[in-house]
Amino acid sequence: MLIAALLGIAVGVLLGLTGAGGSIIAVPLLMWSLGWTLPQAAPVALLAVSAAATLGVVNAWPQGSVRYRAATVMALAGMLMAPIGLWAAHRAPVHLLALVFAVVLLGVALRMWRQARRAPEEAKMGWASVQSDGTELKGPICQLNPDTGRLRWTRPCSMAIVSSGALTGFLSGLLGVGGGFVIVPALRMVSPLPFHSAVATSLMAVALTSAGTVSLFMLSGKTLPWMIALPFVAGAMAGMLGGRRLAPRFAGPHLQQGFAVIMAGVGVMMILKSLL
Repeated sequence: MLIAALLGIAVGVLLGLTGAGGSIIAVPLLMWSLGWTLPQAAPVALLAVSAAATLGVVNAWPQGSVRYRAATVMALAGMLMAPIGLWAAHRAPVHLLALVFAVVLLGVALRMWRQARRAPEEAKMGWASVQSDGTELKGPICQLNPDTGRLRWTRPCSMAIVSSGALTGFLSGLLGVGGGFVIVPALRMVSPLPFHSAVATSLMAVALTSAGTVSLFMLSGKTLPWMIALPFVAGAMAGMLGGRRLAPRFAGPHLQQGFAVIMAGVGVMMILKSLL
């Protein structure tokens, strides 16, 4: 139980300091520390991700930065795809799942490195920081209604948001990852939402999708190791609160790049272990 709590704290602190992508390290930490396979670690990691993301939503909600309609649509699309990911996860060879996870990990590390170099002001915010920076982008697909400030749900906009949610759900079921590293850049690419709003919306979508995926896992007849899962979740929530307090002092492009290097190293190690 103590090991699980310490692992959770580590994940939570990383999540609070580094932002989207910080929680992806939960799965390899559980695998290596407890000797689990990826399918064993995935639901426990998702439970912690859902709890930590819910904390972020609670913090962001009073500011009005959560686009709850978009988050709900993405979550519903994700929950429809999560069973397919779960089905594939329980039928694919374990070493192949680990290889796919490693490739995703390398992709997240590369994106985090590039973000820290191209947008250092966003690296300072992190995933847990949802304060407005006052900037907006002109999205090529989704636009805001100038009278209400809400997204205009045109067909192309709806398809883009549903697609990002569906991909997140599939990855949640397959690999046990929250998917914030998919949703945030997708929202920034297709909409004029500022960074803080994309992050807050992602938190809600991730919280709902992760919780739904864990529920589907349990409804399929599987059980969670609660003696490990609960301390891990509690540690992740405490760690995220601590990480958010430390973020104004430590969060920034250099921290993001350092964590990206660590994730890349973990990804390479997983690839070598899978191939050997």
